[in-house]
Amino acid sequence: MNSYSESIKVFTGNSNPEFAKTVCKELGIELGNADVKHFADGEASVSLLETVRGADVYLIQSTCKPVNDHLMELLVMIDACRRASAGRITAVIPYFGYARQDRKAKSRDPISAKLVANMITVAGADRVLTMDLHASQIQAFFDIPLDHLLGAPSFVDYYMHKFPEAEYDHENDFVVVSPDVGSVARARNFAAKVHMNLAIVDKRRPKANVSEVMNIIGDVRGKTCILYDDMVDTAGSLCNAAKALVEVGGAKEVYACATHGVLSGPAYERLENSVIKEMLFLNTIPEIANTPSHKIKFLDVAPVFARAIEHIHGATSIADLF
Repeated sequence: MNSYSESIKVFTGNSNPEFAKTVCKELGIELGNADVKHFADGEASVSLLETVRGADVYLIQSTCKPVNDHLMELLVMIDACRRASAGRITAVIPYFGYARQDRKAKSRDPISAKLVANMITVAGADRVLTMDLHASQIQAFFDIPLDHLLGAPSFVDYYMHKFPEAEYDHENDFVVVSPDVGSVARARNFAAKVHMNLAIVDKRRPKANVSEVMNIIGDVRGKTCILYDDMVDTAGSLCNAAKALVEVGGAKEVYACATHGVLSGPAYERLENSVIKEMLFLNTIPEIANTPSHKIKFLDVAPVFARAIEHIHGATSIADLF
């Protein structure tokens, strides 16, 4: 195990600097001074403008779009810290890109999530801190310690305040909905925490980013539905599920929440035109500039990451964060 001083250093790339600043504010420290930029040909360039020798270093970088640019920034930052004799290097990756490529779906497919895990390890990271991996087993892709935070507690707190049990009958008037069979375990755990029943949208996907709703398993008629997932990319699947809940299932209204708002292509337009009343994300990925929406809201989980960093630095359990 590496030895390191009591000094905490936090640096960030270009993926989500405001998130990193909030983490530092919660920790009561200044954001580390580094110059992370790109040359004219696109190569990533990192210069650490302060010493990290012997320090406990945390590099905050979501590998969101442009995914490869942000991933390369992270790898070069890790290498820079390792060569500058940092005591310990923790890659803080609120959103872990490539997580959906976690298995061979057909012959000759790569397992890119494993490749990225190997790259982070070989670059010199000593541990990883992330939130809501698309598949929990991705934790096993890393040969270094990984702390896996959950976004569910933030959503539980939000909905328990929005719909307090003293005023609403959670069991009879609400239902948590899994947008597909693969997310059932995640949705079931969330439903138990908000004391609501569970329903499932059964669908088939003819090709990538195209889904067709087939059936609704569970009673949603006349109820307020909360669609729960780990990420929203093009939003087609989620919006189709919401439409089916209302038109097929007879739901009263639909809310939705997901940890990571990838929001590619027509996602914003689809969400705006959907039957979803409110779309809730965590700020693991920053909101896209100049795309305001009256439906989309972001919850700040930077304080959660700050507490996790405090626990990791102090070598204490992070179980209380769940």
